[in-house]
Amino acid sequence: STGHGSRRLHPSSGAMEYYPAGPAQGGPVGLVHGVHGAHAAHGGHHAAHGGHHGLHVRPAAHLAPAQAHDHRPVVDDVVYALIQDLQKADERETALLELSKRRESLQDLAPILWNSFGSVVALIQEIVSIYPQLAYPPNLTANMSNRVCNSLALMQCLASHGETRPLFLQAQIPLLLYPFLNTVSTDRPFEYLRLTSLGVIGALVKVDDPEVINFLLRTEIIPLCLRIMENGSELSKTVATFIVQKLLLDEQGLIFVCHTPERFYAVATVLAKMVEVLVAAPSIRLLKHVVRCYLRLCDNAHAKEVLKQCLPDGLQSDPSLQRLPENILRALEEDHATKRWLVTLLNTLSYR
Repeated sequence: STGHGSRRLHPSSGAMEYYPAGPAQGGPVGLVHGVHGAHAAHGGHHAAHGGHHGLHVRPAAHLAPAQAHDHRPVVDDVVYALIQDLQKADERETALLELSKRRESLQDLAPILWNSFGSVVALIQEIVSIYPQLAYPPNLTANMSNRVCNSLALMQCLASHGETRPLFLQAQIPLLLYPFLNTVSTDRPFEYLRLTSLGVIGALVKVDDPEVINFLLRTEIIPLCLRIMENGSELSKTVATFIVQKLLLDEQGLIFVCHTPERFYAVATVLAKMVEVLVAAPSIRLLKHVVRCYLRLCDNAHAKEVLKQCLPDGLQSDPSLQRLPENILRALEEDHATKRWLVTLLNTLSYR
């Protein structure tokens, strides 16, 4: 267990949350606390209705009962009306915003969205409609970014729910997010788009499902995460590193990364660059995941031998940690679990 029970990034608690329940007001600045809808053109893209069963919005009586400890309210008539509004071009923006506000406070919103006629198609239309704005020169406005982020927030709802997650993977919907992860612009609309997309992938890997790990490894998520780990904002780097950590913690993922020298060195090189940055600008929430990645790599015998020779200077010390850079040492005082993991890493690599 890695202690990722919630999904908000709290440096003090070490818990990981990508998006909390409600969008903050005031536009894009509030995206980490939710996304705020804005006006955006649809872009004229239309996805096929394949994969849905022509079901109209209605109470999903067939759904499995909520767990006994789940005290969230059930979906009400207002929410059903909002789901129907996803089919109306002039109502969709408001519906996306209002549903994204409610997504974590309602039981079974995900399966009802999935089984409602055309709802997932509407979310896909929102996503693909801004693909042209990603091309050079990029032309993504804050309003466009906010609107698609509300769609992505509902996609995260689908990715998080036990009933819809396998269907979400079978439909290969995560691939629709990869163009967003592949962007390099540092403008805020692009950064928020990357961060929200990472939140969807993060929601998938949290569940320790081998099918999820296999899908992500097959579709080359690691190179996309490595690019963000190297060049993204601190929060994007943190979520991308968390995703790589969760992949490594699965046996499939560790074998995949250590299978060829090229894969191992790609990961190790980016982790080393991140340590250099952390020495100058420490972040305990990011350092935590970097240390866990190194510790997991040591479970592979060949990787362990290499790391004995190339652990970054910023993490090298005797197990008392007294030789660490001052900034790293100070950051570790905020999180004793990370401090213990680093001591374990240094002992594993025989640093004295």
